Amino acid sequence: MKSAIDALSATGTIGDAAQARRIFLDFRARLTRGKIRAAEKIGGRWTVNTWVKQGILLGFRIGELKEMSDGDVLSFVDKDTYPARRLALADRIRLVPGGSSIREGAYVAPSVICMPPMFINVGAYVDEGTMIDSHALVGSCAQIGKRVHLSAAAQIGGVLEPVNAAPVIIEDDVLVGGNCGVFEGTLVRTRAVLGAGTILTRSTPLYDLVRGEIYRATPEQPLEVPENAVVVPGSRAVTKGKGAEWNLSLYTPVIVKYRDQKTERGIELEDWLR
Repeated sequence: MKSAIDALSATGTIGDAAQARRIFLDFRARLTRGKIRAAEKIGGRWTVNTWVKQGILLGFRIGELKEMSDGDVLSFVDKDTYPARRLALADRIRLVPGGSSIREGAYVAPSVICMPPMFINVGAYVDEGTMIDSHALVGSCAQIGKRVHLSAAAQIGGVLEPVNAAPVIIEDDVLVGGNCGVFEGTLVRTRAVLGAGTILTRSTPLYDLVRGEIYRATPEQPLEVPENAVVVPGSRAVTKGKGAEWNLSLYTPVIVKYRDQKTERGIELEDWLR
């Protein structure tokens, strides 16, 4: 599969359209089943599978606009290579009524709960026991671990281009609070907690009040939130020029503590809802 996708991507043209579509549909089916993914953890290190992102882009290139509908009320016009997924009871995914959508080519594991309305884009990987709350977005190629809670209006950014760019990665047992935004390849390590309204990007330094460290993205590495960190929105004073004269401050995320028993009680999820 990798060699076939590489060959089609290298030519720059579709060539035999029927053959290209057959290869792509096989590729998309493997994405949907979680057999291949845009990034994976190998030996404790996250690796981007560039060829998978190339395959996703191939789907847009060979796709044709098509009118699609969901009953008599909703209608859509999109590339026919990426329709909305039709779930079956055997998928064991709880999709609550109310306008949610999962695109073909996104892996959603059994036991995931989707609250309306929410959207999961192509190439995303959502692992077991995760809850995606109302108005939450899982962007293209984003990697979401086990037992993650994406609270209402949380935005997990996607990335397709450049193909070697790392997607946003949320590891196991992370709580992402309401109205959070995690973008530009940020890596959130296991059991971290992002307080409501926290925004994380490549250009955002992360201040650790506990360890006295400042974490930043580099040209080679994304911003990384440490394991068990509890992050909240904060600010830092502008110390030069008009910013200092006007007493301005800039937004920055701040690690105020690391998870303890009090944190566990505060973020405990209700198993009865699952």
